[in-house]
Amino acid sequence: MTKLIGLYPGTFDPLTMGHVDIVERAVKLVDELVIGVAINRDKGPLFTLEERVTMVEQEMARISKASGVPIKVAPFEILLMQFAEEIEANIIIRGLRAVSDFEYEYQMVGMNQALNDDIETVFLMADARYQSIASRLVKEIARLGGGIDSFVPSHVAMQLKAKFARQ
Repeated sequence: MTKLIGLYPGTFDPLTMGHVDIVERAVKLVDELVIGVAINRDKGPLFTLEERVTMVEQEMARISKASGVPIKVAPFEILLMQFAEEIEANIIIRGLRAVSDFEYEYQMVGMNQALNDDIETVFLMADARYQSIASRLVKEIARLGGGIDSFVPSHVAMQLKAKFARQ
């Protein structure tokens, strides 16, 4: 039987409870999960690649231990499908929050299938508690001194607060 390797890609700038929710459910579907941290310079991330990878690794260690599913964190700056092929992923995990996410994701699936139709994309709906959480909104709330503790893991909240305290 083929080992089922999932890839959950994103910029994770920062990692939110919505991301954590998707990972906690994705590990129920795969034998191994790779969290692909996209470099994506076009988005102008608040956190460096190294900071984002470290934040994700901290939370994934907890989830991996609790689930028994190996979770690797790896940065990438190539086409998603090329990265998926490199890590031998069978499926790509994507989270959906709202109808607006679906339209974008629908287009991406079509393009990705044209590049490699052997890799399936699986969509997981975010838990209702996390559907409104978006990384850019969390950053804005943190920048303006609002409470973010329910939106991100505690270690991420500390890093966000420290980042904006320096600015």
